[in-house]
Amino acid sequence: MLLTGVAGFIGSSLCDKLIARGDSVVGLDNFDDFYSPAIKRQNVELLRNHSRFTLIEGDIRDTALLSSLLKNHRIDKIVHLAARAGVRPSIKDPGLYVDVNVRGTLSVLEAMKETDVKNLVFASSSSVYGNSNHVPFSESQIVDFPISPYAATKKAAELLCYNYHHLYGFNINCLRFFTVYGPRQRPEMAIHKFFRQILSGNKIVLYGDGGTSRDYTYIDDIIDGTLAALDRLEGFDLFNLGGSHPHKLIELVRMIENVCDTKATIEFLPQQPGDVEITFADITHAGKKLNYFPKVSLEKGLTFFRAWYGERK
Repeated sequence: MLLTGVAGFIGSSLCDKLIARGDSVVGLDNFDDFYSPAIKRQNVELLRNHSRFTLIEGDIRDTALLSSLLKNHRIDKIVHLAARAGVRPSIKDPGLYVDVNVRGTLSVLEAMKETDVKNLVFASSSSVYGNSNHVPFSESQIVDFPISPYAATKKAAELLCYNYHHLYGFNINCLRFFTVYGPRQRPEMAIHKFFRQILSGNKIVLYGDGGTSRDYTYIDDIIDGTLAALDRLEGFDLFNLGGSHPHKLIELVRMIENVCDTKATIEFLPQQPGDVEITFADITHAGKKLNYFPKVSLEKGLTFFRAWYGERK
């Protein structure tokens, strides 16, 4: 199979599990500088010499490259994780986000069409729900009101996926991830950043009053859900993959303080454009279709993260 974004946080974690269960993986990544490429290279370092793993450096917007990979490696399934991530950066550079996330996904779909590959798992985001006041968020909700360019690109990519399912009979599962955390989490994401700041004695900046809530999902639960979606590709479907238990931002900080046994210095600043008030996954559909039931509580997951963070020092 082809795994795009293989060197990222979720991609490398998924690749480890795929290789461990016996799959052969062609991993594609362009090692961009959204965060340190050295971190991404370290994520896949242990895989590089594995007989069932092939690493290709390239861009998902290169349809010719994708078509060549699909033909030469006899790819039958694709997990498409590669994307430009982040809500706030997308407001500063919306054109880049549209180019990578929308045109890049179109490039993947076109390469599939050209090579008659029919099976795709696409990584979407809980951000597509915007500031919906209908909680928990269900896949049946209308999601026509994104509040950031990032969210809009993920919604647009979902629509393209459905369109190619309709036109060409592709089997596609779109997965809406809810605030994924755990070992290898990107350094700019809240949990990783808060651990770093608390343990180094630097202040934490919170935007708003700390009352916004997120549905934090541990990486192992996300990987289990993604593997289930990969193994159950039939038609088109949307799935929420979340923890289904939101926590307020200030509550998260207090929990990290407890795990680190260190008190945080907090500075409160105004809420930022594009930030939603709450994310909360209704996972009923994923439970029925994918047998997805998250196992790792936020308390336990933060303990696991602390152990991984300490090992890196």
